[in-house]
Amino acid sequence: MEKETHRKRKTNKGLIFLFILAICSSIFLIYNILLLGPIEKGLRYILITILIFIDLIFWLRIKVRLHQSQKKSKILTLFLILYLLLSLAIGLLITYVYGTISGMNKKTITYTSSLVVLSESEISDIKDVKNLKIGRLDDKDSIEGYQLALDIIKEQNLKSTNEITTMDSYLSLLQALYQKELDAIFVPKSYADLFRNTTGFEDVDSVTKIIYSKSKEMKKKETSSFETSSVHKTLDKPFTVLLMGVDSADEGIAGVPANGDALILVTFNPKTLNATMLSIPRDSYVPIACFPNKVENKITHAASYGTDCMMKTIENYFDITIDYYAKINFKGIVKLVDTLGGIDVLVPADLCTDNSNREGQVCIHEGYQHLGGEEALVLARNRKQLPNGDLDRGLNHQVVLQGIVNQIKNLSNVTQLMDVIGTISNNFDTNFTTEQILSFYNIGKDILKRKLDHENGNLINIQQLYLQGTGQTILNEYIATSLMLWNYIPNKESRNDIVTAMKQNLELEDVTPEKTFTYSIDEEYAVETIGYGPYSKDYTYSLVPNFVGYSEATARSIASRNNISVTIKQGGNCGRGVVCSQNYPEGKRVDMIKGSVTLTVGGTGSSSSTTQTDEKKPNSSTNKGKDTSKENETEKNSSEEKDEKDTTNDDDEVQVEPDSSNKAEPDE
Repeated sequence: MEKETHRKRKTNKGLIFLFILAICSSIFLIYNILLLGPIEKGLRYILITILIFIDLIFWLRIKVRLHQSQKKSKILTLFLILYLLLSLAIGLLITYVYGTISGMNKKTITYTSSLVVLSESEISDIKDVKNLKIGRLDDKDSIEGYQLALDIIKEQNLKSTNEITTMDSYLSLLQALYQKELDAIFVPKSYADLFRNTTGFEDVDSVTKIIYSKSKEMKKKETSSFETSSVHKTLDKPFTVLLMGVDSADEGIAGVPANGDALILVTFNPKTLNATMLSIPRDSYVPIACFPNKVENKITHAASYGTDCMMKTIENYFDITIDYYAKINFKGIVKLVDTLGGIDVLVPADLCTDNSNREGQVCIHEGYQHLGGEEALVLARNRKQLPNGDLDRGLNHQVVLQGIVNQIKNLSNVTQLMDVIGTISNNFDTNFTTEQILSFYNIGKDILKRKLDHENGNLINIQQLYLQGTGQTILNEYIATSLMLWNYIPNKESRNDIVTAMKQNLELEDVTPEKTFTYSIDEEYAVETIGYGPYSKDYTYSLVPNFVGYSEATARSIASRNNISVTIKQGGNCGRGVVCSQNYPEGKRVDMIKGSVTLTVGGTGSSSSTTQTDEKKPNSSTNKGKDTSKENETEKNSSEEKDEKDTTNDDDEVQVEPDSSNKAEPDE
């Protein structure tokens, strides 16, 4: 009898212990259910109520079983164990998903500044840095180019044994290093990824080497205004996202700085499930928000100064607020596509490029194809084999993104979903909060409904936008030792049409209904690409031509046709009557000239004369802003003798009126 009583007490203690564990697992599950925020609030509260009700039933049954037979207690124990394991498993699953999603918003950011020298340099260690001329950025807001650089200089006592100089851009520092005007420079550790696609620095990986680096981890909200600007917004209203591709051979995503090779501006309306998608050409010549006086430059150069600079630049140019950003490593694209089982897309041409490790070669063929991860990267990365280069690559970015979105509908189990979330989290950084990311569940429900209604249709209606423009080689005004860089000058009318389409999708402007529609059964229907044109004119800048080598008469004629005021100064050390030098370099924008262009002509004496162009020439307004540099180059080639005789044909030239207002945009 005593043994049986002892056994019963032991069983009861075990039952109570199991019940306590079950209650703890139930509370753990309820806590995780509450974390799911915007997901099915009604259902979640019903589930929580059911869990509490089950806990009460277990408690009541245990009170009764404490005074009943051991056999019945075993049945209750079995149910308690099952309830405990199920609650714990579901709670852990939610914890994993929530933690992975939360990890998409990297709370901190790691900045790394590196001291770089030429590869041919014998210096391989910071201790060997003596009697050198070292360059750093003069922008006090730059953490990598200024603040960390100063920390390294102080910690390593570099100032006492070296000359420290400052410049206003990373490109200036790199060019000075290339030309051996500097022996070492401070740049972001990812400088090679940032500048290998910049003219003149294609070989930056092999020409330079890092001899020292210093990193500093900081909270993103302390370094970026965009981290908190959209925290309280909800995704049930139209919003804007900037997608940035980080083309790096490294795993994961460092976060700073992201290069501007892949820039996709998306507007999304959750009510209509309509999106607009604009691939912004990396060479777009626009005012850069963080450059002095917002001087125009390639938009990709804004990336070297961080996410804020890039986002503010795009906001200013397109007159639109960017709510969110999302950076994704191209290696993440490879893994994501593979996790989804590949994507089905239309490949525009046979393309080949290196793989995600920048090794070997991967090729894809023209036509409708099923692409794996590495093959999808070829479509997203290749531009040299495309007719329109980076412009066509931008459209291919949209094709890959559409393929990924469409493939998501084929996810068939929780394991696949977990793999997708894990892949994205590791290679993704955003300012979406965890709750905002969870809010996509509601959008997903609407998309699922569309899938059921239209099995073969796109999950989201995406309107492609295209920024039309004209290529022009312009003197880079933001580099101390100037470079002539090819730029993509956006068409103002194209830009205006794009802005209208985005604002209409964001419900900031009313949609103007089409009153007429034409259709021919003999022609294949094609969806309109907004911003593609055709437009009546191009927008480029009038540039200073190269006057050197021409006779004074020819130089005056060229200046007149380009509507440039010139001052002739005698006393150059070249042929008599021939232009020896000019104070403004070739390729400089005419609207940025102060006063006239001074030409020094060979001969004796120091007299000078000024030719003032007529600012009211007939028909000049219709050609205002056009680039005549090609015409001048053609004229120079046809004037090989460069004598004093003017052999140009006035009828073949275009008169261009200079813009005295120094506007930031090209004149119409």
